[in-house]
Amino acid sequence: MTARLLPLLAAALLLSPAAAQVPANLVAEGIPPLPPDLVEAAGRYGEFRAAALQSWHPTRREMLITTRFGATPQLHRVNHPGGARQQLTFSPEPISAASFQPLRGDNLIFSQDAGGGEFFQLYRYDLADGRSTLLTDGKSRNTGVRWSRDGTRIAWTSTRRNGRDNDVWLMDPQQPSQARLLAELQGGGWSVSDWSPDASQLALTEFLSANLSHLWLLDVATGHKTRLTPASPSPVARSGAQFSPDGKTLYYTSDETSEFQQLGRFDLADQKWQALTSTIPWDVEAFDLSPDGQRLAFVSNEAGRSVLHLLPTAPTAPGAAAPPLPELPPGVISGLQWHPSGNELGFSLSAAQSPSDAWSLNPTTGILTRWTESETGGLNPNHFRSPELVALKSFDGLPLSGFLYRPDPATFPGKRPVLISIHGGPEGQSRPIFQARQNYWINELGIALFYPNVRGSQGSGKTFLALDNGFKREDSVKDIGTFLDWIAADPACDPARVAVSGGSYGGYMSLACLIQHGARLRCGIDIVGISNFLSFLKNTQDYRRDLRRVEYGDERDEAMRAFLGRISPTENAARIHKPLFVIQGQNDPRVPVTEASQMVAAVRQNGTPVWYLLAKDEGHGFAKKPNIDYQFHATIRFLQEHLLN
Repeated sequence: MTARLLPLLAAALLLSPAAAQVPANLVAEGIPPLPPDLVEAAGRYGEFRAAALQSWHPTRREMLITTRFGATPQLHRVNHPGGARQQLTFSPEPISAASFQPLRGDNLIFSQDAGGGEFFQLYRYDLADGRSTLLTDGKSRNTGVRWSRDGTRIAWTSTRRNGRDNDVWLMDPQQPSQARLLAELQGGGWSVSDWSPDASQLALTEFLSANLSHLWLLDVATGHKTRLTPASPSPVARSGAQFSPDGKTLYYTSDETSEFQQLGRFDLADQKWQALTSTIPWDVEAFDLSPDGQRLAFVSNEAGRSVLHLLPTAPTAPGAAAPPLPELPPGVISGLQWHPSGNELGFSLSAAQSPSDAWSLNPTTGILTRWTESETGGLNPNHFRSPELVALKSFDGLPLSGFLYRPDPATFPGKRPVLISIHGGPEGQSRPIFQARQNYWINELGIALFYPNVRGSQGSGKTFLALDNGFKREDSVKDIGTFLDWIAADPACDPARVAVSGGSYGGYMSLACLIQHGARLRCGIDIVGISNFLSFLKNTQDYRRDLRRVEYGDERDEAMRAFLGRISPTENAARIHKPLFVIQGQNDPRVPVTEASQMVAAVRQNGTPVWYLLAKDEGHGFAKKPNIDYQFHATIRFLQEHLLN
């Protein structure tokens, strides 16, 4: 071997372990090799799990959950609290939802897509032999399965007819070849909410925007639909319709008479709605009616924290009192559902000190039971930092809030760098949930994580929710300037070291902040973000386009088209001079891959450093552990180089 080749060989040996870290389905452009010691140091933060309640077994005290032991979340059965998680499915693709057959529980229906494309297919899983049977056509998008109470049929929505509209379909899961189209509907916002007890009607929700939705009844025999909710002078949002056991009442949430979503009942005979939670000045975000119709379990969203309530549907006797509910860890509840026996209420809970886990509550005794205790990679969960709620006023006096996770000042004294992480939606909401891998930023890098809720976020009322619509879009970007002012005034934050990150709409916000507030930022991360509203509306999937026009603006209107073009990040890319990391899934149906590629090209024309990570087997965010881990490690490297140094 010649002396001239020795330096080349040495360089190759140094780079090969790091280069081998890139999973086969990832394309990494501009990302330097990841040092093995970085990957090793961060390793435990990627080894947490989470569990989500999917369904109760109808005849046994047993839960169906999703959790991950391999690369993706799969179905598991847990037959008692703290019991072993018996894995049922073993697919490389994640399971998104599942439910037991409601009488026997000898089979279940689950939903799964491929490569993150969100064209979900329905499968029947038979517990006797562990076989999965495809029920749908393998091509269309199928969502929102609802079982009839006798367990003989399912209803769901599908784009099978034309790839655009969410029609209602019916099927006996034992005879999938006989599935039939029940009702042709126009628009992508339709969903099946519930079956009537006698299986003669379906309650449908027609979602038109975050501020406007309608409820309908659909006759199962004829396919004829009747709208229940009348037109009103201002938009009204409704959701979650459930029939009472006698079929005479619908329970649902509505903001018709309030700034917030109230839980109420609608009498189908006199067509009148009555609010039941008017004393709670917060959104009711989820509820479930007990099988006997005697109790409503519901969750209110109180400054981002979930609060669980039980409410009798009939007036209580004088002096009667239900046992007080135990105090839950401050966090977010999801998947609320009664056991078919009515003796137990199940849900999932995510909190700062614990990943999402499955829990249950005995409403008679008030006893709270944790069914799963998901691992945290051997890390002590008590060392994970809890957030503080930050409240301030924006440039126009509008009250804003956010959650700040501060590093331990004993470990990291002095002013700390800050990463602002902006939620998507745009009508999402930052809430006090488990920070997963992001705990590494806080506990090991000493970065403060700040999660703002700008105007347009959920949780602060319907007026606040609409304040970023249409021509008001950039007001939410101005809100970030207010948060930057607050960071500059906080003695524990370093205003000279601030980065911004966001996913989906938050990705757009991250790009917009680099344009509007670039002088105050060190760098930015754009994850599956919108880079040009006009190309986004042109290329997003057909079933989503009209729904997104309501939120962002209709580009077919000349004035709106000019406005959307003017505020689009690609049209202002020359103003981005801070390092940028763009992360994208190739199969993204919501924000197409072209949004990322055109932004990368535009910013690179400035000579600005751009890292680009593309996953060939992912969609709107990464779902497979090897891909998520590489994204995590690359982000650490990006923050070390461009925020901490």
